[in-house]
Amino acid sequence: MPKLPLLSGKELVKLLARLGYQLDHQTGSHMILRQTTGPYRRVTVPNHKEVARGTLSSILREAGLSREEFMKLYYGD
Repeated sequence: MPKLPLLSGKELVKLLARLGYQLDHQTGSHMILRQTTGPYRRVTVPNHKEVARGTLSSILREAGLSREEFMKLYYGD
């Protein structure tokens, strides 16, 4: 399985926006996103130049995405 790509926080927010997440608010360097449709999940994304792979993996788990689904979203397959 390929490694997760290195993304900035803003790039990750743009990808999650395709899945119906919107920026709810920002506290310090953390952007809090809410899903606009059910199940109305909440995800916290650090606004860093590079999100660590372990952190990205955790965010994907919170968003209910598998690694394969994220890779299709990222690469546009």
